[in-house]
Amino acid sequence: MAFITQCVTVGVVFYSFGVFLTVLGFGMGNYRDGLAETLANKGNGNYAYIDSMQEAKKTLVNEFGGTMMTIAKDVKLQIQFNPATVKSYRLIGYKNRMLANEDFDNDKKDAGELGSGHTVTAIYEVILVKPGEKTQVGTSPRYVKQDDTTVKANELMYIKFRYKQPNSSTSKLIEQVVNKTDDQSVSKRFQFSAAVAEFGMLLRDSEFKGKASYQQVIELARKGKGEDIHGYRSQFISLVETASEIKAVN
Repeated sequence: MAFITQCVTVGVVFYSFGVFLTVLGFGMGNYRDGLAETLANKGNGNYAYIDSMQEAKKTLVNEFGGTMMTIAKDVKLQIQFNPATVKSYRLIGYKNRMLANEDFDNDKKDAGELGSGHTVTAIYEVILVKPGEKTQVGTSPRYVKQDDTTVKANELMYIKFRYKQPNSSTSKLIEQVVNKTDDQSVSKRFQFSAAVAEFGMLLRDSEFKGKASYQQVIELARKGKGEDIHGYRSQFISLVETASEIKAVN
């Protein structure tokens, strides 16, 4: 393990299945989040900013395996929505990580990495087709209208997941279909993820925030808090409460 220090950014080179670069930021004043993300992305690693002992414990103790051990590289996710059931959709976030459709099958195209024990959540805002409402013409390969009849009409979406093992240059593909009849119950994890996404839209004053509010974020986060072993979700709720108070004063 080697350490490279420049200003307040510390890069950690981790030797496992080759060379991977994980970037950890320390200190204040000249930390550049965009640069850290770019370096980690090019080095097939992860990045984090450590501004407290609690954050240091989270990154270097509780989530050490996920921070330092990459188990999947060039991870790509592609979703094809069925126009017979989904009228419109919008991906929330990940604007700087979006790829062209043709890059999904291109193993030479760099993508994101996944650490041990980590999960990645992609949230879409969707508007479903109402009964009797005219559907749009399918544009994705799986959903193309033939003789004015949509194929696979019971499907909501078709999910494709592609990744490479750390020591491989060839990707593997996992495919999954989600039907209208599948379990549509909302888990606590999803509720909390939705609260985080809503908070992000409020902070950015997104044009898509609709009727979102800090109180709504807090209520949704509390519903999805779950067991919260390390207290991270409680910290988030406190952060939103503080943001709400600041907003009220201003």
